[in-house]
Amino acid sequence: MVFSRLSLCSLLLAGSLAAQTPAPPPDTLVFTNGEKLLGHLVRSHGSTVTFKSDSVGEVNVDWSKVQELHSSKKFVVVGKDIKLGRRSDLSKVPQGTVSVADKTITLTPDTGAPSTMPVADAAHIIDTDSFQNAVLHNPAFTEDWKGAVTAGASIVQATQQSRAFTGAINLVRAIPTENWLDPRNRTIFDFSASSGEVIQPNTPTVKTNIFHADAERDEYFRGKDIYGFAQTSFDHNYSQGLDLQQNYGGGIGWTVIKQANTTLDVRGSVNYARQSFQIASSDHNLIGSIFAENFARKFAKGIQFLQGISVTPSWNEPHAYSAAANASLNLPVYKRLSFTLSLLDTFLNDPPPGFKKNSFQLTTGLTYSLK
Repeated sequence: MVFSRLSLCSLLLAGSLAAQTPAPPPDTLVFTNGEKLLGHLVRSHGSTVTFKSDSVGEVNVDWSKVQELHSSKKFVVVGKDIKLGRRSDLSKVPQGTVSVADKTITLTPDTGAPSTMPVADAAHIIDTDSFQNAVLHNPAFTEDWKGAVTAGASIVQATQQSRAFTGAINLVRAIPTENWLDPRNRTIFDFSASSGEVIQPNTPTVKTNIFHADAERDEYFRGKDIYGFAQTSFDHNYSQGLDLQQNYGGGIGWTVIKQANTTLDVRGSVNYARQSFQIASSDHNLIGSIFAENFARKFAKGIQFLQGISVTPSWNEPHAYSAAANASLNLPVYKRLSFTLSLLDTFLNDPPPGFKKNSFQLTTGLTYSLK
């Protein structure tokens, strides 16, 4: 009984002491014009520091406009001369509480002397929890997928009956997800479909069926923006007489531009393609290549532009070459919903007789961002 009372008293005393422990002071951001914000430091990437103010919310500020910054939370500072991967020596990365004054970052660790670094030499400032999770976490295959789902429809009911449906799923999983770590791998999956028909009395039904699916796996060379990849794709285009095109291959890619708002990839590969047309005499087995580029740009207010071009020459049958170009513009509407305008142009140099070489699509729809 005495032991139980002592235990109860100890618990009450510990709870009382915990309740009396003062909360850590808020972080402070002082601008060059003397204005001050209270809140907490979120992160810094490049020349931009992100600070969440208690009064105005999250703001992004250029380091040139910051006079002082003080935080009691522990952060990691990654210099511009450091590339981090899972096998990097983390002991060389300075950690501690952050203070910034006179364009110099001072990190104060729990033990040992403080370290300093010019603001101009700091590529990233990340809180220690996020840093450890990013470097040491090995996500399962079902984790860290990003992408979007797009859908659109048009229905006309009159003398003519017209129905058209479009949809797309775009998924990408880039490991790691943080741009301050060396890229390791990337998995891409895309599917798009456009289907429609026009029905009119005493007139044959006019159909449109265009489907595309592709999958790709990229493996980056350590410390490089160059990667090897394997890919496969499947296409059906009723408007060009193409029943099914199967494409399998692999090659080398290069991320030429990798910035917070802009990316540009170029790649080349060697591929085997099997083309099956509505007229069997036009079928082909092709050995060729794919040379492609993909560009993405994010603008203010969440507007995003995507663009891609690919050219597919055939080495064993030179006349059987093809090409494709696409572009899309996403305009945010509400939270994760956006309005999407898309263009797709495909070219087959050798379609069956009676079919045009070129196929052009203009589609609109609503897009839901998965993450």
